Amino acid sequence: MTLAVLTPRTGRDMPDSEADRLAGDLTAALRAAGVTVIDRLAPGSDEGGHLRDLARRARDAGEPLLICADNLVAHGSLLWTLATEPAGRSTVLVAADPDGDLKEDRGRVIPAPPGAGTTRFLGAMCVAPADLPLLEKAADQPEPLAQMLADGFVPVATRVRLLHAEQVDRPERLAAARDAIAAIDEDKARLRLAVKEQDDFFTTYAVSTWSPWVTRTAARLRLTPTAVTGLSVLFAVGAALLFWQASRPAMILGGILLYLGFVLDCVDGQLARYTRNFDAFGGWLDTMADRAKEYTVYAGLAAGADRMGLPYAWPLAITAILLQTARHMTDTWYGALHDEAAARPAPAAAAGGVGARLTAASVKAQSQRGSLIYWAKRIVVFPIGERWALISVLAAVSNGRVTMAAVVGFGLLAAAYTLALRSLRALSMRVGVLHTVDTMRHRDDGPLVRSILSRVGAGRPLPFAALFTVYALAAVAVLATGDPARYPWLLALVVVPVLVTGFPARTRHGGALDWLVPAALRAAEYLVVVAVGLYGSVHPAVIFLLLFTLTLRHYDLTARMEKGAPATGAGGALLGWDGRVLLLVLAGLLGYATVGTVALAVAVAVSFTVTAAKDWKASR
Repeated sequence: MTLAVLTPRTGRDMPDSEADRLAGDLTAALRAAGVTVIDRLAPGSDEGGHLRDLARRARDAGEPLLICADNLVAHGSLLWTLATEPAGRSTVLVAADPDGDLKEDRGRVIPAPPGAGTTRFLGAMCVAPADLPLLEKAADQPEPLAQMLADGFVPVATRVRLLHAEQVDRPERLAAARDAIAAIDEDKARLRLAVKEQDDFFTTYAVSTWSPWVTRTAARLRLTPTAVTGLSVLFAVGAALLFWQASRPAMILGGILLYLGFVLDCVDGQLARYTRNFDAFGGWLDTMADRAKEYTVYAGLAAGADRMGLPYAWPLAITAILLQTARHMTDTWYGALHDEAAARPAPAAAAGGVGARLTAASVKAQSQRGSLIYWAKRIVVFPIGERWALISVLAAVSNGRVTMAAVVGFGLLAAAYTLALRSLRALSMRVGVLHTVDTMRHRDDGPLVRSILSRVGAGRPLPFAALFTVYALAAVAVLATGDPARYPWLLALVVVPVLVTGFPARTRHGGALDWLVPAALRAAEYLVVVAVGLYGSVHPAVIFLLLFTLTLRHYDLTARMEKGAPATGAGGALLGWDGRVLLLVLAGLLGYATVGTVALAVAVAVSFTVTAAKDWKASR
């Protein structure tokens, strides 16, 4: 970051010497935060015109602009935090205030209805390049932020929390603010602030109570967050190998390693926040490593149980990877939908019905942090901390089959709960989100859909995707319970839902529930993989391998979007879901199901690896 500006806000009662000293302190803090060019606007100047010119300069350079009131007294770490937002999003400095005119929603700042404010703006914000046109438009306003929020600006909230910041207008308030800052151990506070404020139950009480010590040690050893991520992968792979060995001592040691690996998984993020060492590659790698570790552990548990002669272990692992990936797809797109609704508060606020009441109840529960209902709502969604805790404990005292059965059981309950509530809430929001991105890329459409089928442009996307999922699930159920050789027509007829699901690919995916389309397509494709495997008597481990490579392909798409990572090569999917499904079905009908499954797994893995490597090399 290179550009920042100090706007005139010091009051008449502030002597010039104190105002200049305060501006000097802010300038030093901004330079420590990595800002190289700092302008200070003089009182009485054309503030709007200067601000607009600076916004244009920043936009032309493709860089953010940090705006800070010159009467702000704050810990330097807060300005550093503003200047180093990990995903390159706009962010504003705020403090909790029941009389404020703003409020937070999922970590974003939005205007509050009269009397409903919870947050106060503290005069500093960092505007990302994409939002600079909004700043140019609002530059002449007395309070540009208010106008920007009215125009759809939805910045991230940077809250003061354990540190201190306030705007001052008199010498006595300036002295008191400086005393308040001096009374706080800034480094200790930063270390504690590196821990997520609202985390899951297990993470909060079994990890975050002591992980800051590991974070500080890692920082002193000059480890990077990426290096810590690599260590967590090694721990998880070690746990998977021990689960595969399947003896009681190995299972116990595997559970311990898995827990320690999860601690390191938390530490990499804490280290990034503590040192402000962020980059898009690190965020992407963390997401991809989390999923790869978890699914490797599933494979280790299933292989160990199979080695002991316990049936149904691999089918349970296959069910778990399919279910968890579909759930993660809904998490991604529901989060994007919620953010889109926050950017358009009027339609969402005007909505009523069950969904609106559920949303209000959820907000109320979130405000009761630490209460029984708060933790119940956090646990019922079966987040990663609870999943890894369950796996660690059950693996140590039972076997891989019992552990995977528990993961599937709790996963199904969580999926039913979240899908039902989120669908009702989405209906009340009355906004769409999938049409705001490259829809066919996130659908993972291949050349067949992109170039031919989508030109039909008929139908609504969600019903067809859901129909495809239901058909694939029915095929799996029939082939799993009967003689697969009797039902070749079940596979042959897959071509019908593939065709009709491709027809609406170019139509607007702006429906209230269209955010479910990517998850439905993922589930349908994975179920077809299972159906072909059942028909062709493919070993379940080989089926799991193909599903594993496909999940990496699909997590790559969502992780790039969430982390603001480059996507230059990720849109060119190898075949796409449509081509992969049809080729795999053809291989199964011709009697080459195992060969086709292995070949497709290798092709997807190679394509994903090469594309990711090229993109990240180009972005460095």
